[in-house]
Amino acid sequence: MLAGNFNLYTYLQRIGHQGPVHADLATVAALMAGQLRSIPFENLDVRAGKGISLVPEDIFAKLIQRRRGGYCYEVNGLFAMVLTALGVDWRFVGCRPMTYPVRRPRTHMAILARFDGVEWLCDTGFGSYGLRAPIRLDERGEVEQDADVYRLLCGANGEYQLQARVEGEWTSQYGFDLSPQEWIDFLPANWLNSTHPETLFTQHRIVMRQTPEGRVTLFDNRLKVQVGGNLQIRDVDEAEVPGLLADTFGLENLP
Repeated sequence: MLAGNFNLYTYLQRIGHQGPVHADLATVAALMAGQLRSIPFENLDVRAGKGISLVPEDIFAKLIQRRRGGYCYEVNGLFAMVLTALGVDWRFVGCRPMTYPVRRPRTHMAILARFDGVEWLCDTGFGSYGLRAPIRLDERGEVEQDADVYRLLCGANGEYQLQARVEGEWTSQYGFDLSPQEWIDFLPANWLNSTHPETLFTQHRIVMRQTPEGRVTLFDNRLKVQVGGNLQIRDVDEAEVPGLLADTFGLENLP
């Protein structure tokens, strides 16, 4: 997957990456961390009633040239373009979010990248307690990533489940199997998430950016700043929001 306007150097500038780039795990892990800390997970266009384009050129223009963020299809779509440009072997998988109180369809997108015959789960677009670095698909123990802890379970039916430790308890984030998905397979899910009145994205404003120490999240008018195990929460006035989006999340060209 690649866009006609894609430029790797411009992407690297956007995420602040100054090191070498190769088609290896170390590079992909560094770029994943850089993207998560520079390009927020956000649904501001959905909340503004705008359609979410999955045209690759539109994604690159929005996230890189206009310095915006996006939700899973946009940010993981961008990351897939980066993997393609590097020459990394990868594929999409469809995931079932498990943070809802009811069973949901497979509306989340993630990426499996292959290095030396081993597949790694990569995801720049889950928000909340999403991954902070690639995790081996055959990993069966606890994995520490910065101040967060994850584990990847695999059931007898071949279904994988990503879990994160949240407030001392293992919490399922999403499930998936190894069936490869094409870009076009996510068009219905994108329409559902951006238009259905009962989805999280149409009901709430969500902006989240990872930091080296934790994450900062704006959920409607509640700002959450997590640094290690310390969580600070405060309510913000609507008048503060534009400044927060610009200064805390680095977003420009807001809807």
